[in-house]
Amino acid sequence: MNISGNTILITGGGTGIGRGLAEAFHAAGNAVVIAGRRPVPLQDTVATNPGMASEILDIADPVSIRDFAREVVSRHPKLNLLINNAGVMGPEHLTADDVDLTTAEATITTNVLGPMRLTAALLPHLRRQPSATIINVTSGLAYVPVGRAPSYCASKAALRSYTQTLRFQLRDTAVQVIELAPPLVATDLQPSEKSNPRAMSLDDYVTESMALLRANPGATEIYVERVKLQRFAEARGEFGKVFDMLNQPAAKR
Repeated sequence: MNISGNTILITGGGTGIGRGLAEAFHAAGNAVVIAGRRPVPLQDTVATNPGMASEILDIADPVSIRDFAREVVSRHPKLNLLINNAGVMGPEHLTADDVDLTTAEATITTNVLGPMRLTAALLPHLRRQPSATIINVTSGLAYVPVGRAPSYCASKAALRSYTQTLRFQLRDTAVQVIELAPPLVATDLQPSEKSNPRAMSLDDYVTESMALLRANPGATEIYVERVKLQRFAEARGEFGKVFDMLNQPAAKR
């Protein structure tokens, strides 16, 4: 992919990593469209970045996704880069006598079905472009999970698998498929982790990720140094060690 000259759609682009990427791509000379459910963060991001556009999207609603895809292509016919970034994360307690699956169901709907549905809706348009890219934002937790958020970790592992098979099926097309796997980053996705010394700053994460994308135009996977501990834990024979480290009580980390 080229780092500039694209028309980019970023879901969850009003906050956190989505906003960081949106601003970085905007500054790099791309036409950026951010999408999300909450108007206020979208409006704030657009106001801070003149020339950026925003669209309302409920990534958990299949009908909303289909309608959105038609409208966004109509308004932005040069769209050639989709970044599936929107996601939710919440704690779950599986040892209760009556396990509540509300968080699990919402997580899978948003983090897995949402990207799959939006990708499917936009693929016919993307395949018609001379060059197009799909970037799916997974997580280091797809490789080594944390016990407090089982459905989130499972959703990111599922999205990684989907990304691999999507790349395989599109291998003879002009659509490049990239996995972007962040480590723990200090964002509002996990407000309780913002003070964690292991959390990477958002600015540092975005800067390093953009540098890697710029340096590796044919990349299939983008991993900053901080996430490699999880990404390659199993290959190093250290899965158990890294799992134990990630799942220590916060005070001991």
